[in-house]
Amino acid sequence: MAGVEKLQSFSDAHPEKNRVFGGNGHKDTVEWIYNEIKATGYYDVKKQEQVHLWSHAEAALNANGKDLKASAMSYSPPASKIMAELVVAKNNGCNATDYPANTQGKIVLVERGVCSFGEKSAQAGDAKAAGAIVYNNVPGSLAGTLGGLDKRHVPTAGLSQEDGKNLATLVASGKIDVTMNVISLFENRTTWNVIAETKGGDHNNVIMLGAHSDSVDAGPGINDNGSGSIGIMTVAKALTNFKLNNAVRFAWWTAEEFGLLGSTFYVNSLDDRELHKVKLYLNFDMIGSPNFANQIYDGDGSAYNMTGPAGSAEIEYLFEKFFDDQGIPHQPTAFTGRSDYSAFIKRNVPAGGLFTGAEVVKTPEQVKLFGGEAGVAYDKNYHRKGDTVANINKGAIFLNTRAIAYAIAEYARSLKGFPTRPKTGKRDVNPQYSKMPGGGCGHHTVFM
Repeated sequence: MAGVEKLQSFSDAHPEKNRVFGGNGHKDTVEWIYNEIKATGYYDVKKQEQVHLWSHAEAALNANGKDLKASAMSYSPPASKIMAELVVAKNNGCNATDYPANTQGKIVLVERGVCSFGEKSAQAGDAKAAGAIVYNNVPGSLAGTLGGLDKRHVPTAGLSQEDGKNLATLVASGKIDVTMNVISLFENRTTWNVIAETKGGDHNNVIMLGAHSDSVDAGPGINDNGSGSIGIMTVAKALTNFKLNNAVRFAWWTAEEFGLLGSTFYVNSLDDRELHKVKLYLNFDMIGSPNFANQIYDGDGSAYNMTGPAGSAEIEYLFEKFFDDQGIPHQPTAFTGRSDYSAFIKRNVPAGGLFTGAEVVKTPEQVKLFGGEAGVAYDKNYHRKGDTVANINKGAIFLNTRAIAYAIAEYARSLKGFPTRPKTGKRDVNPQYSKMPGGGCGHHTVFM
Protein backbone atom coordinates (compact mmCIF):
# COMPACT_ATOMS: atom_id res chain seq x y z
CA MET A 1 0.00 0.00 0.00
CA ALA A 2 1.59 3.22 -1.20
CA GLY A 3 0.03 5.23 1.61
CA VAL A 4 1.84 3.49 4.46
CA GLU A 5 5.09 3.70 2.51
CA LYS A 6 4.54 7.44 2.20
CA LEU A 7 4.19 7.74 5.98
CA GLN A 8 7.37 5.69 6.41
CA SER A 9 9.18 8.14 4.15
CA PHE A 10 8.12 11.08 6.33
CA SER A 11 9.68 9.36 9.32
CA ASP A 12 12.83 8.38 7.45
CA ALA A 13 13.38 11.92 6.15
CA HIS A 14 14.18 13.39 9.58
CA PRO A 15 16.75 12.62 12.29
CA GLU A 16 14.07 11.77 14.87
CA LYS A 17 12.85 8.84 12.70
CA ASN A 18 9.29 9.19 13.99
CA ARG A 19 6.02 11.03 13.39
CA VAL A 20 5.44 12.29 16.91
CA PHE A 21 3.07 15.28 17.13
CA GLY A 22 4.66 18.66 16.49
CA GLY A 23 7.76 17.06 14.98
CA ASN A 24 8.83 17.27 11.36
CA GLY A 25 7.63 13.79 10.45
CA HIS A 26 4.15 14.52 11.76
CA LYS A 27 4.01 17.95 10.15
CA ASP A 28 4.75 16.27 6.82
CA THR A 29 2.01 13.72 7.57
CA VAL A 30 -0.58 16.40 8.32
CA GLU A 31 0.24 18.41 5.19
CA TRP A 32 0.11 15.35 2.98
CA ILE A 33 -3.24 14.14 4.35
CA TYR A 34 -4.71 17.64 4.04
CA ASN A 35 -3.52 18.07 0.44
CA GLU A 36 -4.58 14.58 -0.66
CA ILE A 37 -8.14 15.00 0.61
CA LYS A 38 -8.42 18.63 -0.50
CA ALA A 39 -7.40 17.66 -4.03
CA THR A 40 -10.47 15.46 -4.44
CA GLY A 41 -12.74 18.53 -4.42
CA TYR A 42 -15.35 16.40 -2.66
CA TYR A 43 -14.74 17.63 0.87
CA ASP A 44 -14.59 20.78 2.92
CA VAL A 45 -11.24 20.31 4.62
CA LYS A 46 -9.69 22.19 7.51
CA LYS A 47 -6.74 21.93 9.83
CA GLN A 48 -7.72 22.46 13.45
CA GLU A 49 -4.77 24.12 15.17
CA GLN A 50 -3.98 23.47 18.82
CA VAL A 51 -1.03 23.57 21.21
CA HIS A 52 -0.12 20.68 23.49
CA LEU A 53 2.76 19.93 25.80
CA TRP A 54 5.15 17.39 24.33
CA SER A 55 7.21 15.30 26.68
CA HIS A 56 10.06 12.90 26.11
CA ALA A 57 11.26 10.80 29.00
CA GLU A 58 13.74 7.99 29.56
CA ALA A 59 14.13 5.85 32.65
CA ALA A 60 16.76 3.59 34.18
CA LEU A 61 16.06 1.23 37.08
CA ASN A 62 18.35 -0.94 39.15
CA ALA A 63 17.13 -3.26 41.89
CA ASN A 64 19.69 -4.77 44.27
CA GLY A 65 22.40 -4.29 41.67
CA LYS A 66 20.43 -5.68 38.70
CA ASP A 67 19.48 -3.40 35.81
CA LEU A 68 15.85 -3.61 34.69
CA LYS A 69 14.37 -2.58 31.34
CA ALA A 70 12.02 0.30 32.13
CA SER A 71 10.17 3.05 30.26
CA ALA A 72 9.53 6.47 31.73
CA MET A 73 5.95 7.68 31.64
CA SER A 74 5.45 10.76 29.47
CA TYR A 75 5.10 13.90 31.61
CA SER A 76 6.92 12.20 34.49
CA PRO A 77 8.88 14.55 36.74
CA PRO A 78 12.65 13.97 36.39
CA ALA A 79 14.66 12.03 38.94
CA SER A 80 18.42 12.00 39.42
CA LYS A 81 19.64 8.78 41.00
CA ILE A 82 16.93 8.33 43.59
CA MET A 83 18.12 5.52 45.87
CA ALA A 84 15.38 4.18 48.12
CA GLU A 85 13.75 1.09 49.53
CA LEU A 86 10.96 -0.46 47.47
CA VAL A 87 7.48 -0.91 48.96
CA VAL A 88 4.38 -2.41 47.32
CA ALA A 89 0.95 -0.76 47.00
CA LYS A 90 -2.23 -2.83 47.34
CA ASN A 91 -5.20 -2.99 44.98
CA ASN A 92 -3.63 -1.18 42.00
CA GLY A 93 -2.72 1.92 44.03
CA CYS A 94 -5.78 3.99 43.17
CA ASN A 95 -6.69 5.01 46.74
CA ALA A 96 -4.77 6.49 49.65
CA THR A 97 -5.44 3.38 51.74
CA ASP A 98 -3.55 1.25 49.19
CA TYR A 99 -0.21 2.72 50.25
CA PRO A 100 1.80 1.39 53.21
CA ALA A 101 2.16 3.67 56.21
CA ASN A 102 5.92 3.75 55.64
CA THR A 103 5.74 4.89 51.98
CA GLN A 104 7.30 8.31 52.64
CA GLY A 105 10.71 8.62 51.00
CA LYS A 106 10.46 5.20 49.35
CA ILE A 107 9.82 4.03 45.79
CA VAL A 108 6.44 2.34 45.47
CA LEU A 109 5.59 -0.57 43.17
CA VAL A 110 2.05 -0.44 41.72
CA GLU A 111 0.21 -2.86 39.45
CA ARG A 112 -1.43 -1.58 36.28
CA GLY A 113 -5.23 -1.38 36.21
CA VAL A 114 -8.42 0.23 37.57
CA CYS A 115 -7.26 3.88 37.38
CA SER A 116 -5.01 5.96 35.15
CA PHE A 117 -1.24 6.10 35.39
CA GLY A 118 -1.58 9.75 36.34
CA GLU A 119 -3.83 8.90 39.28
CA LYS A 120 -1.43 6.23 40.49
CA SER A 121 1.46 8.68 40.36
CA ALA A 122 -0.59 11.34 42.14
CA GLN A 123 -1.63 8.92 44.88
CA ALA A 124 2.01 7.93 45.32
CA GLY A 125 2.86 11.62 45.59
CA ASP A 126 0.18 12.16 48.21
CA ALA A 127 1.74 9.30 50.17
CA LYS A 128 5.07 11.19 49.90
CA ALA A 129 6.76 8.47 47.87
CA ALA A 130 10.07 9.35 46.21
CA GLY A 131 8.99 7.63 42.99
CA ALA A 132 6.60 5.09 41.48
CA ILE A 133 7.03 2.01 39.31
CA VAL A 134 3.92 0.74 37.50
CA TYR A 135 4.18 -2.84 36.26
CA ASN A 136 2.07 -4.45 33.57
CA ASN A 137 -0.89 -6.70 34.33
CA VAL A 138 -0.51 -8.60 31.06
CA PRO A 139 2.67 -10.12 29.61
CA GLY A 140 5.03 -7.62 28.02
CA SER A 141 6.65 -4.28 28.66
CA LEU A 142 4.73 -1.17 29.66
CA ALA A 143 4.91 2.40 28.39
CA GLY A 144 2.38 5.17 28.83
CA THR A 145 1.63 8.72 29.82
CA LEU A 146 0.64 10.49 33.01
CA GLY A 147 -1.69 12.59 30.85
CA GLY A 148 -0.08 15.94 31.64
CA LEU A 149 1.85 17.78 34.31
CA ASP A 150 0.58 17.65 37.88
CA LYS A 151 2.33 18.85 41.03
CA ARG A 152 1.14 15.69 42.79
CA HIS A 153 3.04 13.41 40.40
CA VAL A 154 6.28 11.70 41.36
CA PRO A 155 8.93 10.30 38.98
CA THR A 156 7.16 7.34 37.35
CA ALA A 157 8.37 4.46 35.20
CA GLY A 158 6.74 1.44 33.56
CA LEU A 159 7.95 -2.13 33.93
CA SER A 160 7.03 -5.51 32.45
CA GLN A 161 4.69 -7.87 34.24
CA GLU A 162 7.47 -10.41 34.77
CA ASP A 163 9.90 -7.92 36.31
CA GLY A 164 7.17 -6.32 38.40
CA LYS A 165 5.99 -9.62 39.85
CA ASN A 166 9.58 -10.63 40.59
CA LEU A 167 10.13 -7.39 42.50
CA ALA A 168 6.91 -7.87 44.47
CA THR A 169 8.04 -11.38 45.44
CA LEU A 170 11.45 -10.10 46.53
CA VAL A 171 9.89 -7.36 48.66
CA ALA A 172 7.76 -9.97 50.40
CA SER A 173 10.96 -11.88 51.22
CA GLY A 174 13.04 -8.97 52.45
CA LYS A 175 14.34 -5.45 51.83
CA ILE A 176 14.91 -4.34 48.23
CA ASP A 177 16.80 -1.16 47.34
CA VAL A 178 16.10 0.54 44.02
CA THR A 179 17.99 3.22 42.12
CA MET A 180 15.80 5.25 39.75
CA ASN A 181 16.78 7.77 37.07
CA VAL A 182 14.26 9.63 34.93
CA ILE A 183 15.23 12.17 32.29
CA SER A 184 12.29 14.33 31.14
CA LEU A 185 12.08 16.99 28.45
CA PHE A 186 9.06 19.26 27.90
CA GLU A 187 8.06 21.58 25.05
CA ASN A 188 4.85 23.28 23.92
CA ARG A 189 4.17 22.27 20.33
CA THR A 190 1.69 23.50 17.75
CA THR A 191 -0.10 20.72 15.92
CA TRP A 192 -3.25 20.01 13.93
CA ASN A 193 -6.21 17.70 13.46
CA VAL A 194 -7.33 17.31 9.85
CA ILE A 195 -11.13 17.37 9.52
CA ALA A 196 -12.85 16.68 6.19
CA GLU A 197 -16.61 16.67 5.62
CA THR A 198 -18.39 15.74 2.43
CA LYS A 199 -19.91 18.72 0.65
CA GLY A 200 -22.97 16.61 -0.09
CA GLY A 201 -25.35 14.80 2.24
CA ASP A 202 -27.46 15.88 5.19
CA HIS A 203 -25.21 17.88 7.50
CA ASN A 204 -27.63 17.42 10.37
CA ASN A 205 -27.02 13.67 10.12
CA VAL A 206 -23.26 13.27 10.15
CA ILE A 207 -21.48 9.92 10.07
CA MET A 208 -18.05 10.45 11.62
CA LEU A 209 -14.95 8.29 11.58
CA GLY A 210 -11.39 8.88 12.66
CA ALA A 211 -7.87 7.58 13.11
CA HIS A 212 -4.91 9.19 14.82
CA SER A 213 -2.11 10.38 12.57
CA ASP A 214 0.76 10.60 15.07
CA SER A 215 3.29 8.07 16.35
CA VAL A 216 5.21 7.60 19.56
CA ASP A 217 8.79 8.89 19.89
CA ALA A 218 10.27 5.43 19.45
CA GLY A 219 9.54 4.91 15.76
CA PRO A 220 7.53 5.70 12.63
CA GLY A 221 4.25 4.19 13.85
CA ILE A 222 3.18 2.42 10.68
CA ASN A 223 0.75 0.00 12.29
CA ASP A 224 0.13 2.42 15.15
CA ASN A 225 -1.47 4.20 13.47
CA GLY A 226 -0.43 4.63 9.90
CA SER A 227 -2.67 1.64 9.18
CA GLY A 228 -5.82 3.37 10.43
CA SER A 229 -4.86 6.69 8.85
CA ILE A 230 -4.40 5.13 5.42
CA GLY A 231 -7.45 2.91 5.86
CA ILE A 232 -9.80 5.84 6.30
CA MET A 233 -7.99 7.87 3.61
CA THR A 234 -8.57 5.04 1.14
CA VAL A 235 -12.28 5.06 2.00
CA ALA A 236 -12.41 8.87 1.76
CA LYS A 237 -11.06 8.76 -1.77
CA ALA A 238 -13.35 5.91 -2.85
CA LEU A 239 -16.38 7.73 -1.47
CA THR A 240 -15.92 10.53 -4.01
CA ASN A 241 -17.53 8.29 -6.63
CA PHE A 242 -20.88 8.28 -4.85
CA LYS A 243 -23.76 10.53 -3.90
CA LEU A 244 -24.73 10.49 -0.24
CA ASN A 245 -27.86 10.90 1.79
CA ASN A 246 -25.98 11.56 5.04
CA ALA A 247 -22.85 13.66 5.29
CA VAL A 248 -19.63 11.88 6.24
CA ARG A 249 -16.92 13.54 8.33
CA PHE A 250 -13.38 12.14 8.46
CA ALA A 251 -10.87 13.05 11.16
CA TRP A 252 -7.15 12.44 11.44
CA TRP A 253 -6.36 13.11 15.08
CA THR A 254 -3.15 14.54 16.43
CA ALA A 255 -1.41 13.77 19.74
CA GLU A 256 -3.33 10.60 20.52
CA GLU A 257 -0.16 9.04 21.86
CA PHE A 258 0.08 11.70 24.57
CA GLY A 259 -3.34 11.15 26.07
CA LEU A 260 -5.94 11.36 23.26
CA LEU A 261 -5.31 15.10 23.09
CA GLY A 262 -6.42 15.90 19.53
CA SER A 263 -9.76 14.08 19.65
CA THR A 264 -10.51 15.46 23.10
CA PHE A 265 -9.71 18.98 21.90
CA TYR A 266 -12.08 18.52 18.96
CA VAL A 267 -14.99 17.11 20.96
CA ASN A 268 -14.60 19.84 23.58
CA SER A 269 -14.74 22.45 20.80
CA LEU A 270 -18.30 21.40 19.89
CA ASP A 271 -21.32 22.57 21.84
CA ASP A 272 -24.17 20.13 22.45
CA ARG A 273 -26.09 21.33 19.40
CA GLU A 274 -23.19 20.74 17.00
CA LEU A 275 -22.18 17.46 18.58
CA HIS A 276 -25.75 16.19 18.33
CA LYS A 277 -25.42 16.36 14.55
CA VAL A 278 -22.81 13.59 14.83
CA LYS A 279 -25.00 10.49 14.85
CA LEU A 280 -22.17 8.03 15.45
CA TYR A 281 -18.39 7.81 15.59
CA LEU A 282 -16.22 4.98 14.21
CA ASN A 283 -12.61 4.56 15.36
CA PHE A 284 -9.76 2.76 13.59
CA ASP A 285 -6.55 2.44 15.55
CA MET A 286 -4.10 -0.34 14.58
CA ILE A 287 -5.69 -2.39 11.79
CA GLY A 288 -2.52 -3.99 10.41
CA SER A 289 -1.02 -5.90 13.33
CA PRO A 290 1.40 -8.57 12.04
CA ASN A 291 0.02 -11.28 14.36
CA PHE A 292 -3.50 -9.92 14.01
CA ALA A 293 -6.90 -10.82 15.36
CA ASN A 294 -10.07 -9.35 13.84
CA GLN A 295 -11.57 -7.46 16.78
CA ILE A 296 -14.76 -5.39 16.96
CA TYR A 297 -15.56 -2.99 19.79
CA ASP A 298 -18.04 -4.56 22.21
CA GLY A 299 -20.84 -2.04 21.79
CA ASP A 300 -23.53 -4.18 23.40
CA GLY A 301 -21.40 -5.07 26.42
CA SER A 302 -22.08 -8.78 26.02
CA ALA A 303 -18.41 -9.73 26.31
CA TYR A 304 -17.02 -7.14 28.73
CA ASN A 305 -20.10 -5.84 30.53
CA MET A 306 -19.58 -2.27 29.39
CA THR A 307 -22.07 -1.00 26.83
CA GLY A 308 -21.47 2.01 24.68
CA PRO A 309 -24.08 4.76 24.25
CA ALA A 310 -27.31 3.68 22.53
CA GLY A 311 -26.45 2.75 18.95
CA SER A 312 -23.05 1.27 19.80
CA ALA A 313 -24.50 -2.24 19.78
CA GLU A 314 -25.89 -1.72 16.27
CA ILE A 315 -22.44 -0.60 15.10
CA GLU A 316 -20.95 -3.79 16.51
CA TYR A 317 -23.61 -5.90 14.78
CA LEU A 318 -22.96 -4.20 11.44
CA PHE A 319 -19.26 -5.04 11.55
CA GLU A 320 -20.10 -8.58 12.68
CA LYS A 321 -22.34 -8.94 9.62
CA PHE A 322 -19.48 -7.85 7.34
CA PHE A 323 -17.21 -10.59 8.66
CA ASP A 324 -19.95 -13.21 8.99
CA ASP A 325 -21.11 -12.72 5.41
CA GLN A 326 -17.62 -13.70 4.25
CA GLY A 327 -17.11 -16.48 6.77
CA ILE A 328 -14.27 -14.60 8.45
CA PRO A 329 -13.79 -15.10 12.22
CA HIS A 330 -13.96 -12.14 14.59
CA GLN A 331 -14.09 -11.45 18.31
CA PRO A 332 -15.07 -8.54 20.58
CA THR A 333 -12.65 -6.08 22.17
CA ALA A 334 -13.41 -3.86 25.14
CA PHE A 335 -14.02 -0.12 25.29
CA THR A 336 -11.05 0.49 27.59
CA GLY A 337 -10.70 4.24 27.00
CA ARG A 338 -7.40 3.66 25.25
CA SER A 339 -8.20 5.36 21.95
CA ASP A 340 -9.94 8.32 20.37
CA TYR A 341 -13.49 7.01 20.75
CA SER A 342 -13.16 7.90 24.45
CA ALA A 343 -14.03 11.59 24.13
CA PHE A 344 -17.11 10.74 22.04
CA ILE A 345 -18.41 8.12 24.45
CA LYS A 346 -17.96 10.55 27.32
CA ARG A 347 -20.36 12.90 25.49
CA ASN A 348 -22.82 10.06 24.80
CA VAL A 349 -22.07 9.64 21.08
CA PRO A 350 -22.58 6.05 19.83
CA ALA A 351 -19.22 4.55 18.93
CA GLY A 352 -17.59 1.48 17.49
CA GLY A 353 -14.75 0.36 15.29
CA LEU A 354 -12.06 -2.21 14.59
CA PHE A 355 -8.74 -3.15 16.16
CA THR A 356 -6.25 -5.91 15.31
CA GLY A 357 -4.28 -5.91 18.57
CA ALA A 358 -1.32 -4.32 20.29
CA GLU A 359 0.87 -5.65 23.10
CA VAL A 360 -1.36 -8.49 24.32
CA VAL A 361 -0.11 -12.02 23.61
CA LYS A 362 -2.06 -14.16 21.16
CA THR A 363 -3.57 -17.35 22.59
CA PRO A 364 -3.66 -20.84 21.03
CA GLU A 365 -7.45 -20.47 20.76
CA GLN A 366 -7.01 -17.30 18.73
CA VAL A 367 -4.50 -19.00 16.46
CA LYS A 368 -7.21 -21.53 15.57
CA LEU A 369 -9.42 -18.61 14.51
CA PHE A 370 -6.99 -16.20 12.88
CA GLY A 371 -3.75 -18.08 12.28
CA GLY A 372 -0.48 -16.56 13.39
CA GLU A 373 1.70 -17.50 16.33
CA ALA A 374 0.60 -18.29 19.88
CA GLY A 375 2.56 -16.80 22.75
CA VAL A 376 3.58 -13.77 20.68
CA ALA A 377 2.06 -10.29 20.89
CA TYR A 378 -0.38 -9.19 18.21
CA ASP A 379 2.25 -6.57 17.41
CA LYS A 380 5.66 -7.27 18.96
CA ASN A 381 6.88 -3.93 17.59
CA TYR A 382 4.16 -1.96 19.34
CA HIS A 383 5.60 1.40 20.42
CA ARG A 384 9.02 0.42 19.15
CA LYS A 385 11.29 1.51 16.32
CA GLY A 386 10.41 -1.69 14.49
CA ASP A 387 6.85 -0.49 13.78
CA THR A 388 7.70 -0.07 10.10
CA VAL A 389 6.29 -0.96 6.70
CA ALA A 390 8.31 -4.18 6.86
CA ASN A 391 6.46 -5.29 10.00
CA ILE A 392 2.77 -4.86 9.22
CA ASN A 393 0.18 -7.24 7.84
CA LYS A 394 -1.03 -5.64 4.63
CA GLY A 395 -3.73 -8.27 4.25
CA ALA A 396 -5.21 -7.22 7.59
CA ILE A 397 -5.16 -3.57 6.53
CA PHE A 398 -6.91 -4.44 3.27
CA LEU A 399 -9.57 -6.53 5.02
CA ASN A 400 -10.30 -3.91 7.66
CA THR A 401 -10.37 -1.13 5.08
CA ARG A 402 -13.06 -3.08 3.23
CA ALA A 403 -14.98 -3.32 6.51
CA ILE A 404 -14.69 0.45 6.98
CA ALA A 405 -16.00 1.02 3.46
CA TYR A 406 -18.89 -1.37 4.14
CA ALA A 407 -19.95 0.52 7.26
CA ILE A 408 -19.68 3.94 5.64
CA ALA A 409 -21.65 2.78 2.59
CA GLU A 410 -24.45 1.57 4.87
CA TYR A 411 -24.62 4.61 7.14
CA ALA A 412 -24.08 7.22 4.43
CA ARG A 413 -27.05 5.74 2.61
CA SER A 414 -29.41 5.46 5.56
CA LEU A 415 -29.70 5.41 9.34
CA LYS A 416 -32.98 3.51 9.14
CA GLY A 417 -33.30 1.22 12.13
CA PHE A 418 -30.48 2.96 13.97
CA PRO A 419 -31.54 4.11 17.47
CA THR A 420 -32.42 7.75 17.97
CA ARG A 421 -29.27 9.64 18.82
CA PRO A 422 -28.97 9.93 22.63
CA LYS A 423 -29.04 13.39 24.13
CA THR A 424 -25.58 14.79 24.50
CA GLY A 425 -24.44 14.50 28.08
CA LYS A 426 -21.54 13.35 30.18
CA ARG A 427 -20.69 9.72 30.68
CA ASP A 428 -17.79 7.93 32.35
CA VAL A 429 -15.50 5.64 30.43
CA ASN A 430 -14.70 3.62 33.52
CA PRO A 431 -10.95 2.99 33.63
CA GLN A 432 -11.46 -0.26 35.51
CA TYR A 433 -12.15 -1.80 32.14
CA SER A 434 -8.59 -1.00 31.14
CA LYS A 435 -7.70 -4.13 33.10
CA MET A 436 -9.04 -6.04 30.12
CA PRO A 437 -6.68 -6.88 27.28
CA GLY A 438 -6.78 -4.91 24.08
CA GLY A 439 -9.28 -2.21 23.40
CA GLY A 440 -7.06 0.20 21.54
CA CYS A 441 -3.47 1.02 20.96
CA GLY A 442 -2.86 2.76 24.21
CA HIS A 443 0.22 4.29 22.73
CA HIS A 444 -0.64 6.96 24.61
CA THR A 445 -1.73 4.80 27.16
CA VAL A 446 -3.36 6.78 29.92
CA PHE A 447 -5.19 3.79 31.41
CA MET A 448 -3.56 0.52 32.38
